[in-house]
Amino acid sequence: MNASTAAYRLPGPPNLAHSLRARRTGAIPGLLYRPAVPADPEKVAEVDRRVEDWARRLDLFPAAWLGDFTGFQFGRAVVLQHPGAADLERLTVAGKLLLAENIVDDCYCEDRGGSARGLGGRLILAQSALDPYHGIPELEEEWRHGMRADGPLRSYHFALNDFAVLATPSQTDRFVHDVARLHLGYLAEAAWSETRHRPQVWEYLVMRQFNNFRPCLSIVDAVDGYELPEQVYARPEIQRITALACNATTIVNDLYSFTKELANDPAHLNLPQVVAANDRCGLKAAYLRSVEIHNRIMEAFEEEAALLSATSPLVERYAQGLAAWVSGNHEWHATNTHRYHLPDYW
Repeated sequence: MNASTAAYRLPGPPNLAHSLRARRTGAIPGLLYRPAVPADPEKVAEVDRRVEDWARRLDLFPAAWLGDFTGFQFGRAVVLQHPGAADLERLTVAGKLLLAENIVDDCYCEDRGGSARGLGGRLILAQSALDPYHGIPELEEEWRHGMRADGPLRSYHFALNDFAVLATPSQTDRFVHDVARLHLGYLAEAAWSETRHRPQVWEYLVMRQFNNFRPCLSIVDAVDGYELPEQVYARPEIQRITALACNATTIVNDLYSFTKELANDPAHLNLPQVVAANDRCGLKAAYLRSVEIHNRIMEAFEEEAALLSATSPLVERYAQGLAAWVSGNHEWHATNTHRYHLPDYW
């Protein structure tokens, strides 16, 4: 581990008056990460073209959102996250799933018309776009009509259909269940918002273990063109390294999103906010403490993934896919200046 990625230690008393002005771009100082495989610009452009064409054909979002679509850099995200992808078709499907998850989150939960109120009703219908309704023919037809009538539901439904063509039935079912975990995390965060619950740090991290990137990481083997068998994937030690990878990437998102979220909503839950409330410290000290929590999770992932990799070439391939996703996700966050800027804490 070189000095630039060594774990950051708290430097002393917090500077309570320090500004939240966003000045820095690039990687967070002291954050533990591995360099990502550089993204092939031709692949990025082609995946972007295919995903945008798909979204336009299905009328998934209004033209006014196109700037946000471009700024998100879906193609660059999935090319960075899946350097071992078997082909462009699989990268494109990963981009479709990523876009669908963001459309549902924005439209049902966040700032594109979503809210905590009534979220459960919206999310159960969204889950049915992935896990179809079965009943009498006329009611199934009404369900299909409902799925076609709403952009977020169309995005889930057709993205999963395309994924199922390339993945095995067990990989598809794995993804469906991991999205259900994601929806459970959305509901927990919404419930806390409605009840004004101030979670402890461990409670917040439990919620984020569900409300995180797991559906994206659970497809690494499918995108790379093989399958980690269900009986292997279900083993507790495999589940643990999967969860550790997901949790590390989620804290990365909290850290890079910090200034944007606070500017939009000063009460928005993220790890530094929760640490500050529980430790009764300033946001700078809480932010640096959050970096340390991330680093310890990353260290655990790397150590345990290395031990498991020695047991089987297939497990090694899966662990490498998780690690590549974590690295690519960090690179995407650190370089996406359209979305992220760091606080002026260094």
